[in-house]
Amino acid sequence: MTPHPKYPGIFVEEVPTGMRTIDRVSTSVTAFVGAASRGRSYRAVRINSFRKFEQRFGGLVSNYDLGYAVQQFFLNGGKDAWVVRVARQLTAAKVIKGIHALDAVDIFNLLVIPGVVNSEALSAAADYCRQRRAFLILDAPKSAETPAQMAQAVRNATLPKTSYGAAYFPWIKIPDPLNSRKLRLTPPSGSIAGLFARTDNSRGVWTAPAGTDAAVIGVSGLSYNLTDSENGALNALGINCLRVFPTGTLVWGARTLEGTEESTSDWKYIPVRRLALFIEESLYREIQWAVFEPNAEPLWAQIRLNVGAFLQQLFCQRAFQGSTPRDAYFVKCDAATTTQNDIDAGLVNVVVGFAPLRRAEFVVLTISTKARRPK
Repeated sequence: MTPHPKYPGIFVEEVPTGMRTIDRVSTSVTAFVGAASRGRSYRAVRINSFRKFEQRFGGLVSNYDLGYAVQQFFLNGGKDAWVVRVARQLTAAKVIKGIHALDAVDIFNLLVIPGVVNSEALSAAADYCRQRRAFLILDAPKSAETPAQMAQAVRNATLPKTSYGAAYFPWIKIPDPLNSRKLRLTPPSGSIAGLFARTDNSRGVWTAPAGTDAAVIGVSGLSYNLTDSENGALNALGINCLRVFPTGTLVWGARTLEGTEESTSDWKYIPVRRLALFIEESLYREIQWAVFEPNAEPLWAQIRLNVGAFLQQLFCQRAFQGSTPRDAYFVKCDAATTTQNDIDAGLVNVVVGFAPLRRAEFVVLTISTKARRPK
């Protein structure tokens, strides 16, 4: 409304933009499932420090990997976690039951089941992560002591073939306070989850948690020291390696379990998959308001505006490749993406493309949400 001043001066009119800001979801809230000495079983408990874990679950226990994994998570940069205690014997059925205790959790981004190598449990975990838009961090089987044994485990389908997870070899050695600080062999997944969180916080979820900036803190050695050729052979199988360099223990590889050398999948690399999960979850949660709006061009235009602004922010942070927005991302929401059948069903579809690796080579996502049905 145009102001009609009655006297001289400067008048300010606040005009609403109609823009609905899309808030970003978390990227590194980590869920742990495993055995602990105390605490209620099959109930997710939120913690923000290892001290809280000690209070709720009893701290480190030499027979269980969970406590060491949680300790390494916070040591390596993790901030926020959920813990589900399962019964002491980690059978597939008990692990799967523990995973589904996370149904009560609104959002988590990473799932760690330290030391578990049961193929049934791991496949169920990978499928659960797909449903929850989360990412699974797996350990190499403890029995895989050499690269050849690790390669055989891959060929035996011990690990699920999924883009919603990644595996790491070999196990790490850390000082054990329960054994006069002698070195203990422990699975690396807790450390890796902490590294993911640290990388997300400092450089963004679109950055590979690998390379010279991906030091694993608190590690005194590895169960096996890989050569370059051994590293390359495992990387070609979609296995990420830990290596000892003069600067410390580093993660050397950022492939999903679908990221074999011959793979042509869009989801070959961890940062591509995790960036897509972040975008999907953020958009899905933040366009729920559409349920109250008529499913027509005014709604579609509003969605294009909001989603475009969200992606432009990511572009400015260099989350995408390309020197211009046109080369980096696109948003479609119109009569082509939302057909009359969709309108009748009360659905609106948003198609988003982003270029994670090369300019104008888009990974395409489709996000569907409810809109008002026609009368």
